[in-house]
Amino acid sequence: MHWDDMRFFLSVARAEGLSRAAQELRADPATLGRRVARLEETLGVPLFVKSPAGYRLTEAGARLMDHAEAAERAMRSAEAEVSGALSGAVRIGAPDGCATYLLPQVTADLAARNPGLEIEIVALPRVFNLNRREADMAIGVSRPVSGRVTVQKIADYRLSLAAHEDYLAQHPVTDLDDLAGHRIVGYVPDMIFDPELDYLGEIGVGGVDLASSSVVVQFQWIAQALGLGIVHDFMLPQAPGVRRVMPGRFHLTRAFWLVRPEDDLRAARLDGIAAALVSGLRGEIHRREAQAAANP
Repeated sequence: MHWDDMRFFLSVARAEGLSRAAQELRADPATLGRRVARLEETLGVPLFVKSPAGYRLTEAGARLMDHAEAAERAMRSAEAEVSGALSGAVRIGAPDGCATYLLPQVTADLAARNPGLEIEIVALPRVFNLNRREADMAIGVSRPVSGRVTVQKIADYRLSLAAHEDYLAQHPVTDLDDLAGHRIVGYVPDMIFDPELDYLGEIGVGGVDLASSSVVVQFQWIAQALGLGIVHDFMLPQAPGVRRVMPGRFHLTRAFWLVRPEDDLRAARLDGIAAALVSGLRGEIHRREAQAAANP
């Protein structure tokens, strides 16, 4: 068997079809189909059940998948060890606040130091399924308690009640009991994908006047002086007019976690990327929170 055939097989299996796999490989779908057919002919067994809905692994294909992934890890480990640099493609899943305000800066530095590294950031307000290869690694807001994953704490981060200074000039806040008379910005209640995100529930606020599944949208509403809500302190330097409310009396603390498939632990290439990512995020959170603290 040729390694290229195995690489194409892995891509089709993960994408569950030719078209998406061809896009990722920058190849022609027809060529990809012929390579898969050649591999099936070489092995003498069908590897996929093909239908209009896509490609699904047969029992033989699932067995080959285990060996192909092991070979892929070995190849990547060898490349990393020989070159001494981080290279290849990595897909990072993250909630939209982290993906928008932290990862661009951290990965820009990572990419500058490792020109052969291809970085994809998938910014979605939900939990990523790493077993389905939605991402090579994901940043979560709570520590997973199940699944074949390895988990590393990245850092704690702070959140504050905040509003634009123009809003506060018209609607001052002196106590949490005052919040009942304010326009509240927060998550769509039935779209809170992790209990750690129920910030308003933690402080006893039940109603939301401006709601979004995206923390970035929430922050933009607050920056437009439309209401007040819970904001990540690391976002505050991006909106100079947004002020923390009762900064000495109220804040929340949460943590980011780096989650990886358990079977990727031996991949030296991903180990290096994960280490650089954790270090960079810790530094960026600290830097931005220090900026926010200096401008109460």
